[in-house]
Amino acid sequence: MALRDQYEWLIGTRYLRSGQRRGFLSFISAISMVGLMLGVAVLVVVMSVMNGFEHELRARILSVTSHATLEGLQDALPNWRQVQEKAGLISGVQAAVPYIEERAMLAAGKRLSGVQLRGLDPAQEQGAKGLGQSVHEGSLSDLEPGAFRIILGDALAAELHVTLHDKVVLIAPKGTVTLTGIQARVRSFEVVGFFRSGMYEYDRGMVLMHVADAARIYGMGDAMTGVRLTLDDPLQAPAMVRRLAEELGGGYYVSDWTRIHSNFFRSIQMTKSMLFVILSMIVAIAAFNIVATLVMVVKDKETDIAILRTLGAGPRNILRVFTVQGVAIGMAGVAAGIALGALVSVNLESIIHLLEKIARTQFLDAKVYFMSDLPAQVQLDDVLKVALVALLLCLLATIYPAWRASRVLPAEALRHD
Repeated sequence: MALRDQYEWLIGTRYLRSGQRRGFLSFISAISMVGLMLGVAVLVVVMSVMNGFEHELRARILSVTSHATLEGLQDALPNWRQVQEKAGLISGVQAAVPYIEERAMLAAGKRLSGVQLRGLDPAQEQGAKGLGQSVHEGSLSDLEPGAFRIILGDALAAELHVTLHDKVVLIAPKGTVTLTGIQARVRSFEVVGFFRSGMYEYDRGMVLMHVADAARIYGMGDAMTGVRLTLDDPLQAPAMVRRLAEELGGGYYVSDWTRIHSNFFRSIQMTKSMLFVILSMIVAIAAFNIVATLVMVVKDKETDIAILRTLGAGPRNILRVFTVQGVAIGMAGVAAGIALGALVSVNLESIIHLLEKIARTQFLDAKVYFMSDLPAQVQLDDVLKVALVALLLCLLATIYPAWRASRVLPAEALRHD
């Protein structure tokens, strides 16, 4: 570093330190730094929370839902064995399992609830990801063909007030034609297990039974609703399921998790972008407090500036002195803000749980937010983006005060000294 650059840096940083006559200005600089730190910390925490929410939501969705499905264009898929065999030959497909999925009503005493019924084969489900892996009481193996047993989500069981081995009545919307008219298909089931996926819409609205029992109730014979695919890389689901449909000659309805839940992730990305813009305004306000700080410093240091000018410092040197001071405040505030934001983000769940205990309330309702915890994930690209924006705003904030300092005339500044 050249001597000229050294003295500009030394003078600029010296003005930040307190002395006998600079205590107030140093205090104002510290306030500007703290304001910038808090703004950056809030922005880092919010971005981390959005990242954590998206990551947790994706993980939970992929743990309970199909990566991809292939169904018939009509109500059922008669050639599901051919589809299953063909899917098993494709590289990257971990499992291809048949399933039946229909709507139904579930009754327990006087309590009724609409549910999504999923019929599955317990033996084949062992190699596929889905709700079967979330069963925490009972087992999928308890679902035997002809035994008419059922597994409920925790939230649904709580709403219906049922426990293990209780009886529930399933009412299928497809009716049976009799001499007295069309009657709904009604069947009693024994509750043999419960699952907890962490996704309220599944825990509250999904029931599992053996695929043979589901086929019997809905009169599907040997047909299935479709075939579910579990993939090595879920992100390849859209391409792989379409490839499978094309190899089978077309005529199938294909879907995947990115399509079914696209609104969730689109809304998260939109919310994240909006929050970044809005909270950047807070950082901007904190950054532009540097303007007031530096203007006051320039006014207080007019005599010093005049002396430097008489010693040979040019306008550019004075400009650099106060630019160094503004950038130093900005860098310190941004660095402290990132450190504070990362520290809060890493310990956010513990902080939230502590606040919930103190306030004796639950901040996140799983019925609304799909989860009861507030996960946070600090990502390097978000931290770099926040730091870059904050430093750019700080640099812009130093332009006017530094320019004003460079325009100070030595004769005018020393006239009254």
